[in-house]
Amino acid sequence: RISKPFVGWGTDEKSIIEILGHRNAYQRQQIRQAFQDIHQEDLIKRLESELTGDFERAVYRWIFEPAERYAVLANVAIKNANKDYHVIVEIACVLQPEELLGLLVGLVSSFRYRGDEINLRLAKSEANILQEAIKDKKGNREEIIRILSTRSKTQLVATFNSYKDERGISISKKLLEETSDDFDKAVHVAIHCINDHKKYYEKVLRSAIKGVGTKEDELTRVFVTRAEKDLKDIKELYYKKNSVHLEDAVAKEVSRHYKKFLLTLLGK
Repeated sequence: RISKPFVGWGTDEKSIIEILGHRNAYQRQQIRQAFQDIHQEDLIKRLESELTGDFERAVYRWIFEPAERYAVLANVAIKNANKDYHVIVEIACVLQPEELLGLLVGLVSSFRYRGDEINLRLAKSEANILQEAIKDKKGNREEIIRILSTRSKTQLVATFNSYKDERGISISKKLLEETSDDFDKAVHVAIHCINDHKKYYEKVLRSAIKGVGTKEDELTRVFVTRAEKDLKDIKELYYKKNSVHLEDAVAKEVSRHYKKFLLTLLGK
């Protein structure tokens, strides 16, 4: 059935959306393999040649297996003239250990262990260490890296909470007040992702939609990476924060097949 949209004059984008937009990850891989077996051609390569623009990028990133998808996003971020390091940080902080194994083995493996145990004394101590590291204009980055890369997410959240309880301001806000280079911006993203990645993604969507011009790459990244995980929760957060339904905001900002595809991933 996936072959039919490419037969004859033009491409049937509606059928592509209908077929791929309503299939889970396993089914999409089965479709990709079947297309390869029948046509001796990678479905992704075919889509790249048949589709264009934001719609094309959204569809082919959706088809990828998770490890492939994140590898592509990381590669695009690094090759970007402005170097979107926050995307790399986002990937490293949000994914589960098993998801990272296929992509960035060893990069963040030390902090990627599970565990709900909390050492409150350690949390308070390391909140103080982070405070001193932030105050140091030269930036004691080794200590920041050590803490972020050797503690479980549960322990880190306790540390961030201890920081806020003692100082009346979140560590992420303090970090932006004190410094503004790429490293500190990356740490800011890491803290947001560790604290509550759903709120982080809501903020990414808000920025992509409400800023000057729509940031389609940001929209695509959030939709294709979270659609099968927690996009519904992020959608609810978006409404609570903005009093506008996410599907209405998206429909207003983008158009045609790209809009239809994003709305399909939203369940519309």
